[in-house]
Amino acid sequence: MANKPTPIEPGETKEKKKKSGLRENIEAIVIAVILALFIRTFVVQAFKIPSGSMKETLQIGDHILVNKFIYGVKIPFVRTTLIPIKKPQQDDIVVFKYPENPKLDFIKRVVGVAGDVIEIRDKRLYVNHAPYDRSYTVFRDSYVIPGGFNNRDNFGPVTVAKDSLFVMGDNRDNSKDSRFWGFVNLKAVKGKAFMIYWSWNKENSGSVFKYVRWGRIGDILR
Repeated sequence: MANKPTPIEPGETKEKKKKSGLRENIEAIVIAVILALFIRTFVVQAFKIPSGSMKETLQIGDHILVNKFIYGVKIPFVRTTLIPIKKPQQDDIVVFKYPENPKLDFIKRVVGVAGDVIEIRDKRLYVNHAPYDRSYTVFRDSYVIPGGFNNRDNFGPVTVAKDSLFVMGDNRDNSKDSRFWGFVNLKAVKGKAFMIYWSWNKENSGSVFKYVRWGRIGDILR
């Protein structure tokens, strides 16, 4: 005679299904967190612009995406490049660890790479003894600070060190950059800014709908 199936207590099947569903949800959350951390560490990271040193290219309140993969895969914390791809080039907008306080992230534009000779004479930038004029450059102060008093308007010449970058803000009269605190080591570079995904103008005094700079959303940075 065939054995009778073991009776199941009422509610036991529902309880198992509930536990199984809870486990699936937890696993999905864990996988999502791991995936998000992987993307943030190695692929793309979001940053917010807190100052006007990169105006008019970047406004205060712009939220940008930074490509962390473009310059190679780096081991977290030690910042050693595991898989090199390419190095930052002139005109790239890069995010990096601030040399004077690595806990802070800074964003500037590359104007010189290793071996380049950088000089500023009466506000005008020269790279390898040739004028380096760009349409994105902004000057808001007509006064020229003499050399020897301040590096803002007269600087150098200096040669960019090996594995280093010389960076400057587009808003040249209102930017603390390599003119004041020196080169950026390639190990400190976190990635290249490539897009504005959100822009919030907290200083707006008009309609609430104007707090968002709709026209900037989706802009590709150059």
